Parts: sequence; C-alpha cells; structure tokens
Amino acid sequence: MPRVRKGAARRQSKRRLFKSLKGVRHPRGKLLRLAKEAAVRKEVYARVGRRLKKRDFRGLWIVRLSAACRQRDIRYSEFINGLKKAGIELNRKMLSEIAVADSEGFDKIVEAARAAL
Repeated sequence: MPRVRKGAARRQSKRRLFKSLKGVRHPRGKLLRLAKEAAVRKEVYARVGRRLKKRDFRGLWIVRLSAACRQRDIRYSEFINGLKKAGIELNRKMLSEIAVADSEGFDKIVEAARAAL
C-alpha cells in the first residue's frame, strides 16, 4: 500500500491556523509549532476573558448604582436590602440602566426600597 501524504489537507489546516493568528508577531505567527502553541493560548485567554467580562460589567453596574443611591441619600447596601424586602426583583444591570436613563423612575424605586426598610 502506498504511503499517504496529507497534501491539500495539511495545507488547508496550516492556512486555517495561521489565519486564526492574524496579527501575531515574530516566530509565533510564522513557525508551525510555535503557532500551534499560540493558538492554544489564544483560546485559553479568550475563555478567561469571557469570564472576566461578566465580572467587570457587574462591578460597573454596582458603581453606577452606588453613585445614584448616594445622590438620593441612601447607601447602596441599604438600597439592595430594601429592594429584597420590598420584593422588587430587578437585577443590577436593569437598575443601573434605569438610574442612568430614567431618574424619576429610579426615584420611585428608591422610595419603595426606603419604605420597605
């Protein structure tokens, strides 16, 4: 049986790999073995970044809410506690959007939280 060489399949896989590493400089973007390692690391860092993005956004929403609460003379922790006691189940993302876009609506939510305390 004749020896099989990958030929077109090998070329296609290498092309796919190097295309995914567009913008990578030096040997990691030119040499096959180092490029494979760079591709693995790229995927790992992308996965970690997706997790960190969630953490960063939650922190942003909390900072926004804290600033909006301070303007209305209530601490963030008291505000969240009042919301839980009042049975208002809005997440921090929606609350921060309301605080930025609709200040009158946020005032009503703060009053409901104060009343529950």
